[in-house]
Amino acid sequence: MSEATRGRRRSPRDLVGGTAAETWSLRFDDRELPAQAGQSIAAVLWSAGILAWRTTRESAAPRGAFCGIGSCYDCLVTVNGRPNQRACLVPARPGDHVTTQEGTGHDDLAV
Repeated sequence: MSEATRGRRRSPRDLVGGTAAETWSLRFDDRELPAQAGQSIAAVLWSAGILAWRTTRESAAPRGAFCGIGSCYDCLVTVNGRPNQRACLVPARPGDHVTTQEGTGHDDLAV
């Protein structure tokens, strides 16, 4: 370790030499959240300190990302009006409107 870096906190970007990613915002419920190119919707929500964004059908228990690889379906959100999107797999896109999903996400179907 060089004298210049000793005792200095380094970010992951410092370690890999990456450059700043393109940024934009998406809307989650009534909040504008910053997003970066390559982030999933779950990563955007985590970055904003949001850990739960869905409630279960039966008990309305809060859920967020659990497995992070699209196997468990705990991270479901509604994206641009489409319910049941896995936030850990869906890439964030400029202008996305993401909303908390309650139950099945099909309120108008009476399922």
